[in-house]
Amino acid sequence: MKSNLLIFLVCLIFFQYSFGQLKYGRPESVGFNSKIIQKKVDSIMHLGIKEKAFPGAQLLVAKQGQIIFHQAYGFHTYDNNKPVELDDIYDLASVTKILGPLPALMKLYEEGKIDLDKPFSFYWKSWRHVKDKKDITLRELLAHQSGLQPYISFINDIMKDGKLKKRYVRNYDNRRFSLEAYPNLYINKRFKNHVFKSIKHSKVNSNKTYLYSGLASLIYPQLIENLTGIPYQDYIQDNFYKPLGCEILGFNPSLKHFKNNFVPTEYDSIFRKQLTQGWVHDENAALFGGISGNAGLFGTAKDLVIIMQMYMQKGFYNGTQYFKENTVNEFTRIQYPENKNHRGLGFDKPLIENSKLDITKAYPAPEASQESFGHSGFTGTFVWADPKNEIVFIFLSNRVYPTRKHRNIYNLNIRPALQQVFYTSLN
Repeated sequence: MKSNLLIFLVCLIFFQYSFGQLKYGRPESVGFNSKIIQKKVDSIMHLGIKEKAFPGAQLLVAKQGQIIFHQAYGFHTYDNNKPVELDDIYDLASVTKILGPLPALMKLYEEGKIDLDKPFSFYWKSWRHVKDKKDITLRELLAHQSGLQPYISFINDIMKDGKLKKRYVRNYDNRRFSLEAYPNLYINKRFKNHVFKSIKHSKVNSNKTYLYSGLASLIYPQLIENLTGIPYQDYIQDNFYKPLGCEILGFNPSLKHFKNNFVPTEYDSIFRKQLTQGWVHDENAALFGGISGNAGLFGTAKDLVIIMQMYMQKGFYNGTQYFKENTVNEFTRIQYPENKNHRGLGFDKPLIENSKLDITKAYPAPEASQESFGHSGFTGTFVWADPKNEIVFIFLSNRVYPTRKHRNIYNLNIRPALQQVFYTSLN
């Protein structure tokens, strides 16, 4: 009887591993010293809270398909009323770029519906006769090699003398004003056409070097809808989030009925005049009704580790191959190293020669392999996967509470220091 039980448990473990599904394990089972990890992580997290890098945060780390660390620290705000919990929902900010439009674009690439090296204007027709944009490729856009300017704050276009223009914003919804940016704040659904036109006429740097730009990410959702005939939000939910088992990951969570708590972000003193909590922090994403390609996704640490594990396993998770291995390899490799551009396609990558840098200058931790990839978010989020070392690293915080002036998360090198712990604490 005992031998049958042992065989069953061995088969169960093999089944879980062979199907690429995450499970929980102890740090020692994958070669870590849990006491050393605990001491170092506690020290870094407590320093971050003490120095107001963030009021609270959580860290989840998986290695070799096992979640071996997931702990929460601090509180939602500095009044210490609401402690951080492991199932809290965070505004992911720019992490949206690799979890929202990017998997859709990867799938369309596999299906032959987009070509990375064709001019983007072949798919986005309004650029066809724009001299400085008609020849820009999708590869250049995804690798931030296109010369597009970094950012346009469209919030300036809906305000005049500190007041909202009724042409674009109303405090009630109807057929024209159907994009909800916040309770009782609705955006004219045609405003996105103004955004697309502004991007079309924006300046392009003729010197093709690395310049991070979020502008194309505002276009990708509409492009995805144009190519598939399916609303962007539905497409990524049905093709990725639902089958993966990402239960919370999605847009506009305040319009859903989750029991989890929302971690607040920044007090918006310009547009919404309130603390943003459960509604997207990024103003441009808000003007799209919270559904965008540059920001807008909310999720839990559990959601994020699943989708990053899928990426790390070359598109495979829990018995399903979401992408071909070659697709993941193409999107996660450095595209323009000759131009000292360390980016992949959509994915961020370690700085070139990162392993030689001190931790105060490295990004991410110097020990992360060159095969690793991920992305950070303005609100204080960070996700990273390292296929060579089989590590997925998820850090969630609300460093912008109550204001984005809080920058000690960078000054104290909190995230690379935490990452480094799991590269240097092996037995």
